[in-house]
Amino acid sequence: MKIYPYKRLNRPITFRVTSVSLTLADGTRDQLDTSAYSTQQQAVALGVVGHDDWLNATIGLSATLPPGADAPDAAWSDVHVLAVLTDGETNVRTSTNLARDAEGSRDWSGSLEVLRDDHVGRASLAVYAVGTVDGVAQRSIAETDRSWIVDTVSDEPVSGLQLEVRKGSFTRSSREWLRTYADAPWIVDTSARVPTVFVNTDVEGIVGLLDSNGSGVESKVGDLLVAQMATDVWTAVFHGAMGDLEVEPGGNPVFPTDWQGEVLREMLPDVVPGVHVEEALRLVHRRRTGDSGWAELQTRIHYAAIRRAEASRALGYAIRSLEQANRESEK
Repeated sequence: MKIYPYKRLNRPITFRVTSVSLTLADGTRDQLDTSAYSTQQQAVALGVVGHDDWLNATIGLSATLPPGADAPDAAWSDVHVLAVLTDGETNVRTSTNLARDAEGSRDWSGSLEVLRDDHVGRASLAVYAVGTVDGVAQRSIAETDRSWIVDTVSDEPVSGLQLEVRKGSFTRSSREWLRTYADAPWIVDTSARVPTVFVNTDVEGIVGLLDSNGSGVESKVGDLLVAQMATDVWTAVFHGAMGDLEVEPGGNPVFPTDWQGEVLREMLPDVVPGVHVEEALRLVHRRRTGDSGWAELQTRIHYAAIRRAEASRALGYAIRSLEQANRESEK
């Protein structure tokens, strides 16, 4: 949690997306339905099927400031509310001013333009309130505590970790680096735009297990295999995210705005329990870059990955399925 040398609002700004429209290559505008954004997921999906030729998107927004924003004795004046879209991959930052809905209202609304050429994947959308405090203008007095995700590629508004799974022979792969891992059942690549899991089809039976459905033993073993794969994925993406952190001049790490930030916010509460995520990030960063403490954290990181992969549940299902199969074979 950051410490500010001036008074601020104690509660965060709440905001939601109210509309999404696309401007197409022929100049026409298409108003998307509510399936393009999800308040529960806090995500917007602009990769709408049939609209590959869109040039820019307009996202309608509505924000509500916390109580006290316009108190007569407030320590700030000249309040403005801004929506800010940040893309960590392209280093593009777009902002727009929102307008107060009515005199004395805590509700503000407006729209933000998203230029397709400025983005290659997922960007982070947040709202800030700024004002003049102690004679200094444009000081932040409140912001959202959780950003929305704007995905320019996906057709489904999902904010969680997105994975790409590719199946193929490692020994005959056109990706030469995969041939080095010919004896591995799968490999996780965290250097791509989204984390990618390469499944080695040279391992006999692996595809059948991963694709198995139903309630039989084979299906439960397949679920266990997926859980093990997911554990490896969560571990790899956590280490990848920590390794790519940007650091402020004062030495404090900055939360990434893409999938890496989502991974860290998801796992840090289990890696460093009982601590605010920003403080947890600083603690883990210090241990990773310092002289000691990083090795001791590996158990917590692995535990966090196991929880996200729901490995215990998959193992329990597999054990019960095997026990039932053994009982039936003994009859």
